Amino acid sequence: MSSVARYKAACAIAAPPKELRGHQQKVHSVAWNSIGTKLASGSVDKTVRIWSLDSRLNPSKDSVELKGHTGDVDQLCWDPTNADRLATASVDKTVRIWDMRLASSRAALVIPTVGENINICWSPDGRHIAVGNKDDVVSFIDVRGGSGTKKEYIWHRMNNDIEINEIRWNYANDLFFLTTGQGTIKVLGFPSFELVHSVNAHTANCYCLEFDPRGRYFATGSADAIVSLWDLEEYACLRTFSNLDWPVRTISFSHDGELLAFGSEDHIIDICHVETGEQIHTIASTAATNTVAWHPNRYILAYAGDEVDRNKQHEGNLRIFHMSSSSTSQSTS
Repeated sequence: MSSVARYKAACAIAAPPKELRGHQQKVHSVAWNSIGTKLASGSVDKTVRIWSLDSRLNPSKDSVELKGHTGDVDQLCWDPTNADRLATASVDKTVRIWDMRLASSRAALVIPTVGENINICWSPDGRHIAVGNKDDVVSFIDVRGGSGTKKEYIWHRMNNDIEINEIRWNYANDLFFLTTGQGTIKVLGFPSFELVHSVNAHTANCYCLEFDPRGRYFATGSADAIVSLWDLEEYACLRTFSNLDWPVRTISFSHDGELLAFGSEDHIIDICHVETGEQIHTIASTAATNTVAWHPNRYILAYAGDEVDRNKQHEGNLRIFHMSSSSTSQSTS
């Protein structure tokens, strides 16, 4: 049986997605820590929740609530070098860093920023955080606070005259990628911030970008309803995925780089095979998807969107799709 067939079989016999409830309003962002023991979710209700996994890799029904933000938590990310440290970006004009080893539910560090923050990422070496705001200003934070006696966390700001959406470092930590409202991908040297390359990726706003864990590719999603796969060395488009009809909001590679999940304003999440482009599975939803995230070493997908209840109120839930391990273990052996 081919690997594609095994993935399809694993999805076909998977249990229905599990629902996790804890937030009072819709969830904008979900992310796993580097070792896959914790899942974080950020919400319009101004809170962050941390869900732990049990021995069977199922998220516990109980979660730890982190409070402090006074505005929507639009995006969050874990420190790649520390599985207990989390950063959150909020429209309240702060970045907050949380340490799960502390007993307090308050942030370990609050960093004021110049605008309402909507995206955030952590550098692979754990030294820097980049945060973008609604005015398309990207600020760079040294999490150590510099070398002086007075802590100066923000050491560089980048003003942009075009819309900036997703921001990411490459795994080598020497390039910084920005998706733009012009459909292009700007690639900057780091820490020089000199323009290295500009990729004409899409015909409309480019909203999201993600790197293949093996370091071969990056994928982009756009308002043109297309996901594109790019060679990371040549910046050449290898293939496109065009199963959706509405703007692509979020994308994620599986831990082995074999699968790509993406969500949009369509009421499905699409899972495709990276090398062949073949559709593996679709997860039905009742609303647009805001965020998807594969587990760092298992075929477990966390996602959340704009679901509402009978009274048209946002439900504040997230879901976990767990592929059958009996079939997928053969495809990765």
